[in-house]
Amino acid sequence: MKYYIIAGEASGDLHGANLMKSIVKKDSKAEFRFWGGDRMQQVGGTIVKHYRDLAFMGFWEVITNLKTILRNIHFCKKDIENYQPDKLIFIDYPGFNMRIAKWAKQQKIQTNYYISPQIWAWKENRIKDIKRDIDNMYVILPFEKDFYEKKHQFPVHFVGHPLLDAITQYQKTDEITFKKENGLDSRPIIALLPGSRKQEIAKILAIMTSITEGYRDYQFVIAGAPSQEFSFYRQFINTENIHFVSGKTYDLLSISTAAIVTSGTATLETALFNVPEVVCYKGNWLSYQIAKRIINLKYISLVNLIMDKPVVTELIQNEFNKTNLKTELDKILDNNHREKILKDYSELRKKLGGSGASDRTAELIINSK
Repeated sequence: MKYYIIAGEASGDLHGANLMKSIVKKDSKAEFRFWGGDRMQQVGGTIVKHYRDLAFMGFWEVITNLKTILRNIHFCKKDIENYQPDKLIFIDYPGFNMRIAKWAKQQKIQTNYYISPQIWAWKENRIKDIKRDIDNMYVILPFEKDFYEKKHQFPVHFVGHPLLDAITQYQKTDEITFKKENGLDSRPIIALLPGSRKQEIAKILAIMTSITEGYRDYQFVIAGAPSQEFSFYRQFINTENIHFVSGKTYDLLSISTAAIVTSGTATLETALFNVPEVVCYKGNWLSYQIAKRIINLKYISLVNLIMDKPVVTELIQNEFNKTNLKTELDKILDNNHREKILKDYSELRKKLGGSGASDRTAELIINSK
């Protein structure tokens, strides 16, 4: 069968690649055309656009790039029309994907949505569009099934979280070798995960690196996003205690003592690697003011959302500053505090279910009507 997949972010590229691998295991004649990234390219098929050219984050950023977004939507519809896929698969990225889904449904193309839009956080009225335009929804968070089926009477498949697949498949790096290859010494590592988009990295990394001088017994390592060049990060590496690796986030997390992480999928990845973390976020002032008024969430990190309690500290907007960051980092370096976090991480894993999300989703998509 022919599969057309749309993933607009780094996390979507990861989950898209694992889904493609699972599809190939069950459909040896599978052909792929996709919007995604390097990981999906490694599986095979034809890439249409790379996610690094698609990621616009925040209300203000979307408004200022509206022409480009509309051009991409128009191009995508034409490309799907020309390809004539058997299955159209959306991975997260709702602002774009829901627009394509509406059009695709009108063209009688089967629509499969893997990793639901977070309508439980905001834009809950999107449920009308989802009911109208999505044939099959595959959700990855345990509370989403009840949200859709009990609250909105829309049947969905809970497939488990695909990060468990990615981390289960990961083969741990040798710590001594990793440090030697990346110019690191023997001191414990504090990982800095500032996100994947230039807009967020620029705001967040400057604060992350502002505290490094106070921790001479540790070394700080920035996890560079594969979509960004080292030249962009160089401005933030202002002391000899800050190092940089690119495209090796799992290797880095597997040997880190603690981490400072931008909100998003990375917060859950860090927890699944058993690394105590401080979660932070700082965005465009206008975007934040708008978001604060319309997003209905107690927490911004997936860890706290899934556990429904403050397992990890979140520093948001003005609270994310040098003083607060240092205070919270000191806490997660303390053994007593670390033990409590690790105990909660163990409970988190149980809530997410076992590995196999990619295989379950692939089977359901292939057999879907």
